[in-house]
Amino acid sequence: MTPHLAITMGDPAGIGPEIIVKAAARLKDRIAAGDLRLMIIGSAPALHRAEEALGLLPERIPEVSEGGDWPALCCLQADAEGAPIEPGRLSADGGRFAYKAIEAGVRLAMAGKVGGIVTAPLNKEALNKAGYHYAGHTEMLAELTGVRGSVMMLAHGNMRVSHVTTHVALEDVPKRLTPERLRLVIDLTDKALKGLGLAKPKIAVAALNPHAGEGGLFGRQDIDVSAPVIAQANADGLDIHGPVPGDTVFVKLRAGQYDAVVAMYHDQGHIPVKLLGFEIDPATGKWMDLSGVNVTLGLPIIRTSVDHGTAFDIAGTGIANERSLIEAIEFAERLAANRQAA
Repeated sequence: MTPHLAITMGDPAGIGPEIIVKAAARLKDRIAAGDLRLMIIGSAPALHRAEEALGLLPERIPEVSEGGDWPALCCLQADAEGAPIEPGRLSADGGRFAYKAIEAGVRLAMAGKVGGIVTAPLNKEALNKAGYHYAGHTEMLAELTGVRGSVMMLAHGNMRVSHVTTHVALEDVPKRLTPERLRLVIDLTDKALKGLGLAKPKIAVAALNPHAGEGGLFGRQDIDVSAPVIAQANADGLDIHGPVPGDTVFVKLRAGQYDAVVAMYHDQGHIPVKLLGFEIDPATGKWMDLSGVNVTLGLPIIRTSVDHGTAFDIAGTGIANERSLIEAIEFAERLAANRQAA
């Protein structure tokens, strides 16, 4: 039987409940056939409010407990309800539910009761207001699973980008580019690509400095740190290229010359993926659609996520787009299927 995927709601005040209901409606035929099984974890009242507002599902998603049999589509209450959580309003309760949903999802995944976790967005300010002091999902998942070396990968079509550093100040990036960290990111990226069915992935390492340091004129990290690590990875049988200057490496990735890029820092890796993932209405200048998946590598469980935030400004209006969530579900399915087959 196909295992459930856990869909954590994130902050119930954001667009999580809405995009979950929309995704469930879009995927209802697969769910009815038993080909896809989803457990939503979060605030059941917030989910039901979205169900009633949208009117897309024939009946209310049933609530279940952690034990017993689960229907193909169900909802697990993550924690006790406090005051009603209002769409678009930041609160400690929203942060509390975001954390508790992840905590429950990790517990179920570590026990083998779900095949992986797909996360809707949380709000970092609300999370910290609730007393959970994490920079984001990636750091929280690493601690809950007991892993010290996790890696963030963004994916949009063939644009797959993993990161040496993410939520750190730019001035701290050079000191965090160590041989050990870079090799870990390369190895986990290679493993993830093989998990997607690529037999011998071709990976490029982006340069930290302009023109890969220009022979040392613009810094020596690419020469002294990255180049030796890349050489050793190739000697170990991997197919790694670089350091490739950051102003051309993503063009080459988009052209299919590489299967993934290892980026040095948050904006270096995020900007090209999000630039291609956002669809803009030229008449209004507003974004209409967003495609992309966030994947955490190096965990003992599968975790994918939407590639956008809570969007408090449109929460509860019914206009949020579910495309990124559906892509995250499908990405998690592929990883889970290949893991089971291995």
